[in-house]
Amino acid sequence: MATEKQATEKEYTVEEKLYSLYQLQKIMSEIDKIRTLRGELPLEVQDLEDEIAGLETRMQNYQADIKQYEVSVNDQKHKISESNGLIEKYKTQLDNVRNNREYDNLSKEIEFQGLEVEFSEKRIREFNESIAQKKNEIAQLKETLEGRKADLAQKRQELDQIVAETKQSEENLRDKAKQLEAQIDSRLLKAFKRIRQGARNGLAVVYIQRDACGGCFNKIPPQKQLDIKLHKKIIVCEYCGRIMIDSELAGVEE
Repeated sequence: MATEKQATEKEYTVEEKLYSLYQLQKIMSEIDKIRTLRGELPLEVQDLEDEIAGLETRMQNYQADIKQYEVSVNDQKHKISESNGLIEKYKTQLDNVRNNREYDNLSKEIEFQGLEVEFSEKRIREFNESIAQKKNEIAQLKETLEGRKADLAQKRQELDQIVAETKQSEENLRDKAKQLEAQIDSRLLKAFKRIRQGARNGLAVVYIQRDACGGCFNKIPPQKQLDIKLHKKIIVCEYCGRIMIDSELAGVEE
């Protein structure tokens, strides 16, 4: 059974493997161009979304602060009401004192409650100032948010337009890439992806140009160039590690 399966599997020559790798490279380069066309837009959209979320959280915190200040103002008003009630009570009791000691004690209580009222009034002013400051910050924050949301809408529109224009092309290219990958053995494909990931321009397979590597442009010795043209084995550049092919296999006239 295993023997029959092996017999039906196609054995690819080195030349065919190199050709498939180069065609895959061309397709991946086209996909890279589409990504370049989109540029930094996806990152810009994400950054704006994160910034807007942060601004909205800050606004919620400011609004919570205002509510807390308003609660504190009401607490101080309640204390003022209590102190004023005590002051009126103690003033009434002053009319019925029997000695100087009682008079002094009531006078001190009236004075103390008066100080409590002054302190509460001061705290109310401070809380109201904080409320006014937070409301001012919220107004500025709303203005900033409106600007960021407008920027986000514009960036999303630009990105959606580019994606709409390139989506079908990218899907077609990815389908072709999958078909080619199925023709390449797993170890070679893994090496291709590793080289491509490490290459600055995403090129894992390059052809010889003017006796030099098409990736790093270092000179390639004549004997090695001959070995590359013979397609007997896969040869990588000793300088940049890219897989090298000859211009004829690449379909390029020098």
